[in-house]
Amino acid sequence: MLDTLSMTSAAGPAARPPVDPLDCRILLLLLTEPGVGVLGASRRLGVARGTVQARLDRLQRTGVLRSMAPDVDPAALGYPVTAFCTLEIRQGRGGHSPVVEHLAAIPEVLEAHTITGSGDVLIRIVGRDNADLQRVIDRVVDDAHVTRASTVISLATRLDHRTIPLVEHLLDLAQGEPAP
Repeated sequence: MLDTLSMTSAAGPAARPPVDPLDCRILLLLLTEPGVGVLGASRRLGVARGTVQARLDRLQRTGVLRSMAPDVDPAALGYPVTAFCTLEIRQGRGGHSPVVEHLAAIPEVLEAHTITGSGDVLIRIVGRDNADLQRVIDRVVDDAHVTRASTVISLATRLDHRTIPLVEHLLDLAQGEPAP
């Protein structure tokens, strides 16, 4: 059972994960079969529909399950070019907030992360082609807070954003199976 799971880190024991084996099985089912629905999940897992719904509500409330939204492919929408940009920003002028507000207004900016290292913000952007990508980059750097951008174009996605292996690993740990 997950309560007996002892996870440690360099800082000491970690907090109890916010999921148990049933939560993991629900998440795995939804990740592998997004259209299964609550009733289908309850039938497949052999638990009451109300149990599945209550678990999903709690997983959403605690932030484990961020969305039930579909996964949209930018390339299929006509944006096949993906790039990652590291932005350097002016320090001491309102922090990251003004830059994030600027980036949020650009539809082709899909993600933004504050990072460590030589840059300050890492973003993922898309474009219709290389010329369109240049237009997006020009728009990104057209902000007084952005001092420099370094961009790399993704040639192919070899490992897409994923969480299934992480949930499977947590389920294995919860069931007492050794970690690989």
